[in-house]
Amino acid sequence: MRLLLVEDDPALGPGIQAALQQAGYAVDLSVDGIDAEALGDIEPYDLAILDLGLPGRPGLSVLVNWRGRGNRLPVVILTARGSWQEKIEGFQAGADDYVGKPFQMEELLARIGAVLKRSQGINPGPLTYAGITLDEATQAVMTASGTQWQLTGTEYRLLRYFMLHPGQLLSKTELTEHVYDYDSDKDSNVIEVYVNRLRNKLGGDLITTRRGQGYVFGAGNA
Repeated sequence: MRLLLVEDDPALGPGIQAALQQAGYAVDLSVDGIDAEALGDIEPYDLAILDLGLPGRPGLSVLVNWRGRGNRLPVVILTARGSWQEKIEGFQAGADDYVGKPFQMEELLARIGAVLKRSQGINPGPLTYAGITLDEATQAVMTASGTQWQLTGTEYRLLRYFMLHPGQLLSKTELTEHVYDYDSDKDSNVIEVYVNRLRNKLGGDLITTRRGQGYVFGAGNA
């Protein structure tokens, strides 16, 4: 999953970015409200973590502008402004969740995961499908037969995206855009390599190739 982190603190921003990357997310960092608003409209992010006190344009204005243009990007507000009035303003502007500073990284990760599942209509809790369970803490997958596989970073991001979009036709381009961050060398042909690695671990029938179109994970792949 690909996230947009909007945080202008020169120490906190890169620190959060590194922690999110370690947790298996592709993360782009923006330090300016104007740039962040443009990125949120242009790039296919799965979620944004948005500070409110930003240079260029306040985070709340960024959120209001997104929603005014019909941009439904899930947003977790991350800010030191923790009064209940400010929380209400954030939710009324269209925020999906709110984390106040200071915070524990585990809480932020839990809230991000919950919002991502909720935005896709997935039940909260462990990510499971057809007897497969993805452990988002260890980045390992347990098969229906009880076999556990430790995943590489790319395998994990790809499988999590598949499991959050079961039964949907996903092109190589879409998968590439959601598995890699902005600065990565994006080669959609490499996705085929990682799909085959997942098939070797989970079974060949779980991910079906639609020639010239992309892949379908799970239900609807016939």
